[in-house]
Amino acid sequence: MADTPQTLLQDQYDSALTSNVCPPGWVNPEPARRYNLVVLGAGSAGLAAARYAAGLGAKVALVEAFCLGGDRLNTGCVPSKSLIRSARAYSDVYTAGRYGVRIPELIQEDFSVAMTRMRRTRSLLSIHDAARRFRDAGVDVFLGHGRFTGPDTIHVGGKTLRFSRALIATGSRPIVPAIEGLARVGYLTSETLFSLTQQPRRLVVIGAGPTGCEMAQAFCRLGSEVTLIEREGRILPNEDADVARILGNALQRDDVSTKLGAIVTHVRGSESEKTVFLRMGPHGEQVTADEMLVCVGRSPNTDGLDLPAAGIKYDATRGILIDDWLCTSNPRVYAAGDVCTRYRFAHVAEAMARIALENALLRGRKRFSDLMIPRCIYTDPEIAHVGLCADEVQRQDNEIETFSVPFHTVDRAVIDGDEDGLLKIHVRKGKDRIVSATIIGRQAAEMIGEVTMAMVHNIGLGGIAKVMHPYPTHAEAIRKAAQAYQRTRLTPLVKRLLQRWLAWNR
Repeated sequence: MADTPQTLLQDQYDSALTSNVCPPGWVNPEPARRYNLVVLGAGSAGLAAARYAAGLGAKVALVEAFCLGGDRLNTGCVPSKSLIRSARAYSDVYTAGRYGVRIPELIQEDFSVAMTRMRRTRSLLSIHDAARRFRDAGVDVFLGHGRFTGPDTIHVGGKTLRFSRALIATGSRPIVPAIEGLARVGYLTSETLFSLTQQPRRLVVIGAGPTGCEMAQAFCRLGSEVTLIEREGRILPNEDADVARILGNALQRDDVSTKLGAIVTHVRGSESEKTVFLRMGPHGEQVTADEMLVCVGRSPNTDGLDLPAAGIKYDATRGILIDDWLCTSNPRVYAAGDVCTRYRFAHVAEAMARIALENALLRGRKRFSDLMIPRCIYTDPEIAHVGLCADEVQRQDNEIETFSVPFHTVDRAVIDGDEDGLLKIHVRKGKDRIVSATIIGRQAAEMIGEVTMAMVHNIGLGGIAKVMHPYPTHAEAIRKAAQAYQRTRLTPLVKRLLQRWLAWNR
């Protein structure tokens, strides 16, 4: 049997979730003589691979130690974005006066309702990842801890599964830093955060990366006093500096207190009250809170797989080592998702599963490096990015031309009160080839798809300039960047020739 997470509540929604993704009393089937594919892990990558392979007619086994749906459904995207939506609703009501809406003098957040809605949403979506659904689709679902016992065998629940090909998709888990006193006083991670039943009056968030910023803003909007701690000199240290500055201003408006360039030295207190001691340059400081959320990154789940038994090479930090075709050092075994890449996003995991499946079962030669990967941070405003990272753009500054469109020049953004946003598109100098784009704004996650599609199909800003965008929309920012690029093509020589031609044709 799989291990049911202790963090789930015994209400109707978590009970419905459990019955779908880690059903009590589940009986593992008798293994087939040999499987075309055995999938270890039933998160985004594992579920996608099992579904697609079964659809092709392959004999498939799916092994999961905890709950089907993985981080995406249970402790990641679904619960966090549900909570963010509730927090945004409160913020919208709070600021509605500027749009001509009369609101009562006192409006109140209801943390328990927001958390109940989150659990309800999660339980509704869990039907898509239900163990019975995959069983009915022809997949042999095994709940329990799987481990390799040889180059083509996996042991689970006292049974041995033999395979022609296997896919490791065991995901990742939150990193817990070695901070003195942390374990004793207790802390939250993304795996335990969404089981809170009482709102923390004071919350300390350690780590101002994407998850830290998202949760700091959401809990602050829902009424907690939030302190966000980051050891680097700014939030989102891996993102564009201008974008990080804009989000920093937004967090400040939401009353999130930030401690930047701060190193947590130790923690004291108890489960009910914790004091975090910081070193900020030569000075010391301390912050007291009811709860502490740790968001300092994730580590690949390779423990307990007995990878050496299958001849699979791995690294404790990087995870399972793969080539560009997603094959491990064992030619029978492939890997996809968080366990083998730094791009830890549900959509990337699913795309990797497709590549691994085609290469493993159909002898394809698809490369992981060919993927164009967009990513989003669901703060308010949202941040979306595709292409070269910020530091890569900076290193190649002499070879790149940047077209920036501040949202205060975009009519729809001004109309909606979102004029603090920004779009940056980077192209190769002298070439109409987009290498990177970053957007910050309320519609950023919806806008990045247009740029990603252009990059995938080698359409430059000149091509985008030919596309009619409806008015007024936030996507007009993309059109404005394209038009700015077109104007750079009008060189002084071309302009003089054009003026002469127009004068001659009067």
